[in-house]
Formats: sequence, structure tokens, C-alpha cells
Amino acid sequence: MDYKINPDNQSRWALFVLILLVTLGKYNIYIGFALKPYILFLVLFFFIHFSFFYLQRLHLMETGMLLFYLVYSFSGSFSLYPASSLRIIIGITLYLLCYFLMKAIIGNASREMIEKSISTVGILFNLASLALYVWGLKSLNFVLAGDSLTSFGVLMDRDYPRLIGLLEDPNYFVFYNSIFFAYYLCHTGSRKNRFGLALAVLTSILTFSRGGLLVLILIFVLYIFLLNHQPIKQLKLVLGSLFTVLLGAYILVTFLKFDLYGILEARMNDFSKDGGSGRLDLWERAWDVFVSHPLIGIGANNFLDYNQSQFGDTLHVHNTFLEILAESGVVGVFCFLLFVLFVFIQMFQYRVHCNKPYLFLTFVAYILQMASLSVIINDMFFLFMAILSVYLYEVNRTPTMNFYKTGKEAASL
Repeated sequence: MDYKINPDNQSRWALFVLILLVTLGKYNIYIGFALKPYILFLVLFFFIHFSFFYLQRLHLMETGMLLFYLVYSFSGSFSLYPASSLRIIIGITLYLLCYFLMKAIIGNASREMIEKSISTVGILFNLASLALYVWGLKSLNFVLAGDSLTSFGVLMDRDYPRLIGLLEDPNYFVFYNSIFFAYYLCHTGSRKNRFGLALAVLTSILTFSRGGLLVLILIFVLYIFLLNHQPIKQLKLVLGSLFTVLLGAYILVTFLKFDLYGILEARMNDFSKDGGSGRLDLWERAWDVFVSHPLIGIGANNFLDYNQSQFGDTLHVHNTFLEILAESGVVGVFCFLLFVLFVFIQMFQYRVHCNKPYLFLTFVAYILQMASLSVIINDMFFLFMAILSVYLYEVNRTPTMNFYKTGKEAASL
């Protein structure tokens, strides 16, 4: 879908509000599934501007995405727990409708509007999350002890004060923050973005998410590699990032009285004891389910019920690939990998890694984090896909020479 209204008025605020509301992952009305603020906003906006919407031709990657969700939903026809499959099928349908509505709003904005909104919302998201984190610590009297105890923006997890901010899970916080981190990393030319990068690094560290932080480090190294013809910028990024981390550590130790080294050391040592917070056990169970139902799995969204029935755990797989494999079998995971392949093909086809590296880095970060998170449907992922789709659509509408710049030219934008 697409629409055309005054791009200098309504589209600017609509885009900003959309991205801002997507970051409010904690807040929703549960009606069998989470009805979130941005969904209500999209529905309202659609009815107000109904006459401006129309269908837009799908990209190859979108065809792959729809194929995957069709196959995954179809696996629910053979599910062990039909009610759970029906619930996620309804959720998938709603999320896909929201995806096309997102595209409509984003498609009416210029690239400058999109990136300015990402930059501004990222700072607000991280500032609000950091404020809620400090508020939560204060409400706990800065006593760093407890397990599964939540207070405002902090989760006490086995005595670790983990930042959750505007979300409900510290690991998903890094997932949501990835697009902001990648954008700031690729646009350090302004003070605003350097401040945003410092905030994104600080809040991500405070989640104490081992997998999430590892992915951000890999993304940083990958971006340094993409700047292979710009040694001065590489050096500035490395030194600037080192300074940011040291300054953040100083603030945490001096003002919040954190034993930061002790917390990080214990967090790393725990991996050998807890198997990645129990993930290894969950992955083994998911693999056993796949071996028992290799072709089409046990049905969409059925692993949680299966796990609860067999082992008494109310936990997802915490690995998107294994979850898809267990629930929709070889057919489902093949379609998902095909979708991922289509995204990379179109990114390299349009040189996204050179012209808009933050989009490329964000997608790589999402795929890597899927190895430790269950994100078959996710608000921020759909928002990212909508932004990427609109960018590719603009590339097709604009003469090729305007977009196929060298890496050095693109990095200077």
C-alpha cells in the first residue's frame, strides 16, 4: 500500500509517532494477543486517510516473507494444540496488515525524514529506558539482589540489575536497539548521533545480554571492515567507542556504585553453569521435536505448549531457526531461509551495504540475534522491513546513477 498526502505536515508527524510507538513494547492491551499502541495508531490513521492508500508492487524479499508466513501458518492445520496455532495465525494476519500500513506511512516520507525520525526516536527510546532503569534501582534502594523482580525499567535476574527500559525483556531490548545503534554508528558526523551512539552503547551494556552484546561487537567490527578505504574514520570510530565505553563504566562505578567488573565476570562465568540461561536444554528439546516431526513440525506456535506439557517449562525455544524447524519442519525453515536469502540478494543488488550500511548492519544484527531469541513475529522487525522495502522502491523510481555510489561516497552522506 502507499498513499500521498502533504509530505511536509502529516507524514512527518505520522512517521515519527509510528516509530516512537513501536518502541513501547511493554505497553499493550492483551486480548488473546498483545494489542499495542502502534497498532491502534495505524488503524486510526488508515480510517482517517483511507482514500489515499493503494497497493504497491511487492519486492522479491516480500514475496519470500509472505510465502514463509503462509507455510508456517499452514503447519497449524496439523498442530497438536490448534488453539495456539489459531492465535498466532490471527497475530500474523494482523502484523502483516500493519506491515503494509507501515509501508504506506513510511513511503510518503523522504529518506531524510525517515532517518531524522530514527535518530530522534532512538535518543528518546534510550533516554527514557535509562531513566526508568535508574528509577527502578532507586525504588529498590540500589540493593542489587533478587531474581525475577521487576521495578520500572530494571529486572533483577539472579542478582544482576538488567535494563529492560520500555520493554519487558533485556535481550529483546538489544534487538530493538539494533537499528538505532547501527544508524548512529554509520552517521557519527553530528553531535546528536554521537550522543545517540553513546546512549545506545550504555543501555545495551546495562542489559547484560551476552548474546546481544556479542552481536553488537560483531556489527561494529563489520562496519569497520566496510570502511576499509577510510583509515582515519576507522581510527576515530575505534577510539571514540573505547572512550564511550570507559566513560560509561566510570559513571556506573562512581555514581551507581556498580561492581561492574564483578558483574560482567560473573555473567560470563555463568554461561558454563546455566547453559546460556537454559537455552541449550531448550535447543535440544526443539531438535528432538523436529526429529519426531521432520516434514511439517508440530504446528505453528506449538512448542510452548509442548514444552509445558512435557517438561513443565513455560519457555520458547530462544532460537528462531530451531523454533521454526520444530513447529513447521523442513518445509517451514526452508521458506524462512529462502526469505533471508532474498533479502541479502536484494541488498547486494542495490548496494545497500555501501549506500545505506545501517540497513545492512541492522538486518545482519537481527539474523544473528535470532540464534538466541524467538522472533517469528516482531514489531521492530516488521518496521525495519517496511523501511528497507520503501528504500528499495525509491531506488527503483530514481535513476540508477543517483544510488550506485562508491562506498567512500556513500559513507560521506
